[in-house]
Formats: sequence, C-alpha cells, structure tokens
Amino acid sequence: MQGELVVVFGGSGFLGKQIVRALAKAGARVRVPMRRPHLGADLRVMGGVGQIQLVQANLRFSDSVARALEGADAVVNCVGLLHEKGTQNFSELHVKGAEAIADAAAARGITRFVHVSAIGAGAKAKSRYWRTKGEAEDYIRAKVPTATILRPSIIFGPEDSFFNRFADMAKFMPVMPLIGGRTKLQPAYVGDVAKGVLAALGRIDARGRTYELGGPRVYTMRELIAFTLKQAARPRFLFPVPLFIAQIKGMLLDAIFKLNPFAGPPLTGDQVAMLRKDNVAGADMPGFAALGVGELETIEAVAPSYLWRFRPHGQFEAEPA
Repeated sequence: MQGELVVVFGGSGFLGKQIVRALAKAGARVRVPMRRPHLGADLRVMGGVGQIQLVQANLRFSDSVARALEGADAVVNCVGLLHEKGTQNFSELHVKGAEAIADAAAARGITRFVHVSAIGAGAKAKSRYWRTKGEAEDYIRAKVPTATILRPSIIFGPEDSFFNRFADMAKFMPVMPLIGGRTKLQPAYVGDVAKGVLAALGRIDARGRTYELGGPRVYTMRELIAFTLKQAARPRFLFPVPLFIAQIKGMLLDAIFKLNPFAGPPLTGDQVAMLRKDNVAGADMPGFAALGVGELETIEAVAPSYLWRFRPHGQFEAEPA
C-alpha cells in the first residue's frame, strides 16, 4: 500500500475513520470524498502532512464521484445508512451511490475495489436495508468483477450505534423493551473490520470474493442488552415485546421522526424486520481468518472502555453483581 492512492467513500463515518487510519498507517495516500469536506479536519491528523486529502463529492452527482477517483489505485465504499430521512435514503445511498462509484471505477479501469455490505444482504431480503445492500452487491459484481465484498455483522466500537444507543436509553427508561431477544448476533470490532478492508485491498486471492465478518462469539439480543446494562451500571427489567407489535411501533416512530430534521428514530420498522433473522457469519463463507485477520477483539475487552460514561456516578462506579 506504500504510496498508493486509495479513495474511501464514507471515510468520515464510524467505520470509515478506522479504515482511513489503517490505510494511513500502512503508508497509503488516502482521499476522502465528502459532501462537506470542511467538517473533516479530524481526518487530516490521522496521517502525515498531506497524506490524507479531503475533496468535495456527492454520491447523487456522478460527475463529482468520477472526479474523486482521478488517479486512484483502489477504492473502498463503506457508505451506509441506518435510517432514512429525506433524500438520504437506502435507495439513493446504498444502491444509486454504489452504482455511481462502480461506474466511475470501471470507466477508469480500477480493479481493486472493496465494498462493505452487511450479513443478510440479498435482493429478496425482507428488510429494505438488506435488500438495497443486496442490489448494490449485484451491480458492483457485474460492473467490477474483481471487487471484494465484505459483509460484517453489527459493528461495535466507541462511536457505535448499538451499545451506545441502549446504554443511553437506560438513562431514561425504568424498564427496557426487549425486541427479538432470541435473535443471534456476532458483533465485530470496528478496528478488526478496518483490518479486513486493508487485507482485502492487498490480497490477490480476495478479488472477486465475498466474505462474512463476525466477531469471536455469538450472542443473543437479550445477552447483549443485559451486558450493556451491566456495564452502564443501570440494572433494568427487560420487558419482551412481540415482534409484530414492535413492527407497528417502529413504523410509527419512523414516520414521526422523518418530520424531525435534528434526530433519528429510536426504532424503525425496518430494524425490527432485521431482528427476525439471525445475523451471524455463514459457516460456509470465508471470514476474518481467510483474510489473515486473527486475534479478534471481544465486546468484553472493548465495550467497557466507552460504556462507563453512562454510569450514574462515573467511571469508577462498581459494576452491579
């Protein structure tokens, strides 16, 4: 990677920042297309002077995407959206955005392409999130056959939208709703996923393949929420909510919060749809090991380092038994 130019779409996001950091550490030059590059000052300090370049681009405008790929040796697309709001919707970002990147990469002859998708992605998936991720995979694979597709399970880390969300909810709710308590998940640490992206860019045998990235252990949703509450020192009763009721509630919340430009919904109908299916790496799919990424971080080792801030009396408050 030394001296090569890698363009990272979504580089200002939760996962994208870790990818940019990993690439810079490996000696690559990194270009990060952003709608508002003046807000990306924190990215510049992840590498040496001039190593990380911020450029203006918008996935909805193909000309700006093409310009962002000028002179690139490789491209990474880790653009993702957890909930829709206005023009920022699954179809525009997951599908049309990925199509614009794939078209521009193919036109410039870029064959090293890593696309971050999600476990569960497929054109026939019940969830719109997964369905649009699947449509993007199909288009990219047809346009750039050498592209590597990475499908992580839920990703955790200091800025995640999983553990932090539930810990924050516990601050205000005396009882925690439990949706999909038996659903199995395989959380992957954000730094490990970034290592997977770096490995996929450098390995010839990764080209044209699809990997499913799950962490070192599988948990139920109930276990993960119970773990979160313990780390936040906020014991709460877990009240099981039937999926069909949660689905209706999620759809209503989604509709209400679409009118609020300043906050995202605590739950959407699409997220409930995803909880109907286990989110673990397939036994027949290559994963971290096939990419040469070992010694994966666990939630027990990492999550306590950032969930302490939700404790009522601070970092040194004892965890409840």
